[in-house]
Amino acid sequence: MEEKQIKVQEIERPVIEVKDVVKIYKLYDRPKDRVKEALGLGRKQIHKLHYALNGVNLTINRGETVGIIGTNGSGKSTILKIITGVLHPTSGEVRVDGRISALLELGAGFNQEYNGIENVYLNGTMLGFSEKEIDGKLPEILEFADIGDYVYQPVKTYSSGMFVRLAFAVAINIEPEILIVDEALSVGDVFFQAKCYHKFEEFKSLGKTIVFVSHDLSSISKYCDRVFLLNQGKILGEGTPKAMIDAYKRVLVGQYDLPEENGEERLLDDREIRQAADRAAAGGKAGLDGAVNPHLLEYGTKQAEIVSYYLTDAQGVRTSAVLKGTEFTLHMRVKFAQPIAAPIFAFSFKNVHGTEITGTNSMIEKAFLERVEAGQVKDVTFTQKMSLQGGEYLLSMGVTGYEKDTFQVYHRLYDALNVTVISDKNTVGYYDMDSKVEVSDAEERGE
Repeated sequence: MEEKQIKVQEIERPVIEVKDVVKIYKLYDRPKDRVKEALGLGRKQIHKLHYALNGVNLTINRGETVGIIGTNGSGKSTILKIITGVLHPTSGEVRVDGRISALLELGAGFNQEYNGIENVYLNGTMLGFSEKEIDGKLPEILEFADIGDYVYQPVKTYSSGMFVRLAFAVAINIEPEILIVDEALSVGDVFFQAKCYHKFEEFKSLGKTIVFVSHDLSSISKYCDRVFLLNQGKILGEGTPKAMIDAYKRVLVGQYDLPEENGEERLLDDREIRQAADRAAAGGKAGLDGAVNPHLLEYGTKQAEIVSYYLTDAQGVRTSAVLKGTEFTLHMRVKFAQPIAAPIFAFSFKNVHGTEITGTNSMIEKAFLERVEAGQVKDVTFTQKMSLQGGEYLLSMGVTGYEKDTFQVYHRLYDALNVTVISDKNTVGYYDMDSKVEVSDAEERGE
């Protein structure tokens, strides 16, 4: 606990401070009741008070990526609008230190009749940039949006995906110090979301701040350093993504204890990323004859190349067969022909029907985000428990990355290894939930 307090003291003054913020709306049963009350007709109060926010306090530090989660109507979008100045609080204080760029709603600030280029200049002007400054940023914005010739068409003809690409490209490339994102990424495809995540990491490395609201808990878990949980206008908890997502799931079923009754939820858990220690060199492409697919699909620029790969079991022995329920490690040796800013190492499993079952990469795991120079050789290991059902699987792997926001494949090996999972107990579906089952006699009750 002392170590965490020291960390907090080292952080500079927060870039966003929200103190005792209350936002109240008047609700009317009928539209004419609003007019009646405005004109002073009738003595009785005919509105109800709705507290969209009720005594909210939060602080966000420079360089953090902070998530805000909660059920519909919990006040997530309201707090973002107050932070950005779109709404004013009924009471309380908000302090923001830095230039904000916000994606609050699809289409906010866009003229439906203008084409994409015209909307870039419109938005840039609204954010305080001159035409000359926007001229300089335009190529980068269009490259990031990547919507082709649609940029010359009226935005009313855009799909929701194209719309958010352009809106996000404008927001992300105007050099904000604070980026506010409200659900906007949920309509982007997986490649666009990966590009945004890469940009988020770049922003964080530059000391910029991101505030992110989403119902997509996977994105919250992936992107955020810290999360606030809102419910009915109040903050119920603050902590790591895992702790707050677990709490949110309990909110959904009405089983959440308030923070003051359960202080454990407020503790920040340090996320530990396991680094593999076994760096054994592999001679040839795999450890065992017959494990390698002679007809594997291989392609890429070869700026980085997977020169060897193999599996080891829990005892460190090379194998192509893994006992279900035990740990195993995938080893890859990668040689770099050219410098790469932040290579991404990945693997995935398919079944014999070609269905992708599971996989991960070093970016998802936040295990390696470093520059590698030409001539370097990296040994990469992924260690995990085998939970797949007994049977035959195909293992693919790759090395990818980004160059100026463009996704690059340096080397991919599809269906490279045949892996046999040995099991004496296959459950239903693709993987084993490892359930613990207990059956006991019911206690006799004297009733």
